[in-house]
Amino acid sequence: MEFETIIYQIKTGVGVLTLNRPATLNSFNGFMHEEVKTALKDAKTNDAVRCLVITGEGRGFCAGQDLSDRAAKVTDDGPDLGDSIERYYNPLIRNIMTMEKPVICAVNGVAAGAGASIALACDIVIAARSAKFVQAFSKIGLVPDSGGTFNLPRALGLPRAKGLALLGDKLSAEQAEKWGMIWQCVDDDVLMEEALALAERLASLPPLGLAMTKKLLNNSFSTPLHQQLEVEKEAMRWLGKTDDYQEGVSAFTEKRQAKFTGK
Repeated sequence: MEFETIIYQIKTGVGVLTLNRPATLNSFNGFMHEEVKTALKDAKTNDAVRCLVITGEGRGFCAGQDLSDRAAKVTDDGPDLGDSIERYYNPLIRNIMTMEKPVICAVNGVAAGAGASIALACDIVIAARSAKFVQAFSKIGLVPDSGGTFNLPRALGLPRAKGLALLGDKLSAEQAEKWGMIWQCVDDDVLMEEALALAERLASLPPLGLAMTKKLLNNSFSTPLHQQLEVEKEAMRWLGKTDDYQEGVSAFTEKRQAKFTGK
């Protein structure tokens, strides 16, 4: 596929979606949203993709919304920000968080506003040492959107989430790793190498088990313990009947590399 505002490639079971508007720090306009939506749809349905990596081109990961694009639609009553959230950002976050494949975010530079929220919506976040996360909403009188008020306190706890959201201070990748907000902080020059290595590991694992694990973990915050135990039981019952489970056990006992098919 050829795009104007993104780059989308598939290799060795891994899809790589690169936000490609470096002159605007990969901020979103309407056209970019549509192209990202198309790429995510392919990643979701394409059997050649077992794991997705999202990253950015240039010196930033994503600065959130391109305010110049939004300003073009300002009326006397002001822009309807809720409309763009409903049309673009909410579907984007749902697509990432409900995708039945692992999604890695390789944060190569600043992740601000919705850009930070998009990173937190991914399953594993690995960031370059120079990267920074900024909850920029408070400085223009808004609230963290794109799942920001949902994922930020779950990643950090309420006190730190409030501090970042209310003050709008920059959080370094190193501090984000120390606080447990991201999986790993690495040197800039090895970011994609490390991200792709993680993606290839995930692509080699049983896809049905990974999909179910992601679903159960995402739902656990709103599920009572007794219900979660029942869901785990049913998941184990179903997964135990899959070819992948049989292959995993056979490979373990035969001391060989397993080959999982997702069946």
